[in-house]
Amino acid sequence: MPVAVAIAMLVVGSVAFHLFSPWWRTPIASNWGSIDSALDVTLWICAAAFVGLNLFMAWALVKYRHRPGHRAHYEPENSSLEKRLTFWTAIGIAGMLAPGLAAWGKYVSVPKEATVIEAVGQQWQWSFRYPGPDGVLGAAGVKYITPDNALGLDPLDPFGRDDILVESGDLHLPLGQPVKIVLRSKDVLHDFYVPEFRAKMDLVPGIVTYFWMTPTKAGTFDILCAELCGTGHHEMRGKVVVETPKAFAAWQAQQSSFGQILAEAPPAAMSILLIKANACIVPPSWSIR
Repeated sequence: MPVAVAIAMLVVGSVAFHLFSPWWRTPIASNWGSIDSALDVTLWICAAAFVGLNLFMAWALVKYRHRPGHRAHYEPENSSLEKRLTFWTAIGIAGMLAPGLAAWGKYVSVPKEATVIEAVGQQWQWSFRYPGPDGVLGAAGVKYITPDNALGLDPLDPFGRDDILVESGDLHLPLGQPVKIVLRSKDVLHDFYVPEFRAKMDLVPGIVTYFWMTPTKAGTFDILCAELCGTGHHEMRGKVVVETPKAFAAWQAQQSSFGQILAEAPPAAMSILLIKANACIVPPSWSIR
């Protein structure tokens, strides 16, 4: 009996903690309400299973406890019960998977009008790259990285000369405009996560990943690394600033392009960049063209 009471109290306490908890999801600031819906469906299905199974176990402990004059009935198989359990388990799993698959299909289907912005992760900071007036990001690769070319842009690619580079700064996004975030890691596994956007994706070394979203609320939000990436993982934070298109254009006009950085580089550093570029006999790691 004490065990049954403890299980019942566990159920009541868990439900009360959820209902009256002072913390919950942050207010959404992007178009991904469907991800919240998928999480809600998963939560309610798991909650129903948790409550039902635990209360059934408490009831069974009370009803079938040892008492004088009662003898246990041994039943090694019950095909009817097994079929019912299989059916309802399948319904629950399908109910959890379906909303998530629907949301994921939209999550990776980027609108044609989306602006492409690159986020680069390294231990333990974020850097960003925007396309210049040509609207195209230039090619990049790990082989091109030098102290004067931290993001590894191909110095021989004309499409990259007008790319705007923001190293260890804030990510600025225009309000109400779809954005494709292209993700690249310079060292280990990272994860780009903005809780208010409900958007996150791993940065895998050697692979380019992406997602898209439309900011729907102006403000400043935290960028977190949601993947353990070393001793300084807790310090790998950044800021994303969502502002009006006019303010975004004004901010962007103040940033330096890759061509400007090359023009200001010492001759010796420029020589190293060109030697590396001319020595490469394989295509760059990636290009979106």
